[in-house]
Amino acid sequence: MPVPHPNGEYAITTMYSVPDDAWYLELDLVAKQRNLVTAIVPDEDPAREPTVCFNPRGEHLDVPYEVMRWFMDQVEEEIRNSRAWMRLRPELVEVIHQLRQEHLGAIGDDDFPQVLAEVSAAVPEADLPAVLAAAFGRKPDGTTVDHTPAIRPADDQAAGT
Repeated sequence: MPVPHPNGEYAITTMYSVPDDAWYLELDLVAKQRNLVTAIVPDEDPAREPTVCFNPRGEHLDVPYEVMRWFMDQVEEEIRNSRAWMRLRPELVEVIHQLRQEHLGAIGDDDFPQVLAEVSAAVPEADLPAVLAAAFGRKPDGTTVDHTPAIRPADDQAAGT
C-alpha cells in the first residue's frame, strides 16, 4: 500500500524483489500514476550498495525539495533497517552473510539448537544475539526478535564504546 506524502500529490510504494534480494522504494506522482524515482536497497549482500534511479523515459518534472527530502528520509530508514547488520565487525558480517545464504534468513524450531551450537562455536558469546537476530530474526533462547537489535558501527565496537 502506498504511503502518501502529506501534500497528497506524491506517494512511496515499497516492495521486495526476491530475485534481486533488495527492497524497492518508488516515488510516484499520484495524479499521473507515474514513477519518478526508484531507490534499490540490497539487504543480503554487503558488497552491493543502495542506488537511486530516475526514470530515463519520463518527461522532465520538477520535484519539490521537501518531497525529495521526504523520499530520501524514507530510503535512509530502509537502509538503516535492512542493512544494520552490515555495520558489525567484518568477521561477523561474513558469518551472518553465510548463514543468510545457507538458510535463506529463516530456520525451523527443530533445526535451531544445532545451528545455535554451530554459531556459538564460531562467534564470541557477546556477539551471539546480534548474529542470530541478523541471520534469523531470533534470540539465543530461540524466540523471535520483535525489532532490529541495537547495532553499533564496527569502529565503536573496536574502541569498546
